[in-house]
Amino acid sequence: MPDDLNPAALRDPHGYSVKWHLYPEDVLPLWVADMDFPIAPEITQALMERLRYGIGYPKGQGDSLLLQAILTEQERKHGLKGLEPENLWLTSSVVPGIYATVLGLTSPGEEVLTLTPVYPPFLSAINDYGRIPKHSPMVRTPQGWEIDFEELERLVSPATRLLMLCNPQNPTGRVFRREELERLAEFALRHRLWVMSDELWANLVYEGPHIPIASLNGEIAARTVTLSGPCKTYNTAGLGGGVAISHNKALLERMKQATKGVMGHPNVMSMAMWRAGIESGQVWLQQTLERLRGNRDFLGDFLRTRLPQVGYVPPQGTYLALLDFTAFPFAKDVYQVMLKQAKVALNDGPPFGPGYQGYLRLNFATPREIVQEALERIAKVAESID
Repeated sequence: MPDDLNPAALRDPHGYSVKWHLYPEDVLPLWVADMDFPIAPEITQALMERLRYGIGYPKGQGDSLLLQAILTEQERKHGLKGLEPENLWLTSSVVPGIYATVLGLTSPGEEVLTLTPVYPPFLSAINDYGRIPKHSPMVRTPQGWEIDFEELERLVSPATRLLMLCNPQNPTGRVFRREELERLAEFALRHRLWVMSDELWANLVYEGPHIPIASLNGEIAARTVTLSGPCKTYNTAGLGGGVAISHNKALLERMKQATKGVMGHPNVMSMAMWRAGIESGQVWLQQTLERLRGNRDFLGDFLRTRLPQVGYVPPQGTYLALLDFTAFPFAKDVYQVMLKQAKVALNDGPPFGPGYQGYLRLNFATPREIVQEALERIAKVAESID
């Protein structure tokens, strides 16, 4: 392991990293969705160069070169066509975009559908603003996590206004197939739902391709807001940055009005970083994807060999793995057991939705030696209690 990627170095002396400083030094942190790998040198260089030109207020809509780079990437990589800069709204990150969608496209007392388990801000945005959550649990099959379309039909009602989708999916790592997305689009159109699709992980896909639901046809595009950003792709969460994309500019206007005065202006350093990543960071990204793929495969091999009782489906995208410990006698306390006894910090299951007590989310975007040490600790504790 390189000297600058060992736990002592990653736990920097300044306390900059919440990932490495939230827990005691004897705990290995495989929780919050940061990568422990260095960022692309092209991004570092772009940030240094940007400082030469001052950091005063930017243009209200944002850097025009960045907007064009986002449009080009969305079309060439993901097939999202027919967009202009006016179809983009730069936000401070994806989470404010989630909240802005709920605020702008629904009213208090209306229902919002989402697939669970799911990234916790989906659920908090619904609850924080007095909307009614409708959770549709996905089903884990031998082939992977699948959408329960019958449950969606059971849950939807005349009071339902919004379908919130995460694709690639956090925390399961699912990358939804075209036929699944077409069925979701038909469902949304038939029930006249708005669609929010969080596609923050779109560039971190192992089995793909990633398909934006808004790319399927003009009808669903007109009812969809797609959220994206640079932080997962380029490991730059501390700089922020996000974008809301819609072929229907009226939806973006509703979101802007609902959050008027609180969203702030685009971050000049974030915009410089993002453009450098798109334009110059693709070799770094491909190398990082291969490193992540290797860790994912190592994780799967380890679980099959040492912990076959753990329910697990290899993620098709993201660097997150959802582990099911419900077969173990300590399932109801699994988060604390792993933290206190194994000295490994993971994400507990319940924040991802009702019914996920006994599940843990593991972040494998760290050097292989750290992944292996964490898994050895987990296995030792699990085997001793089982």
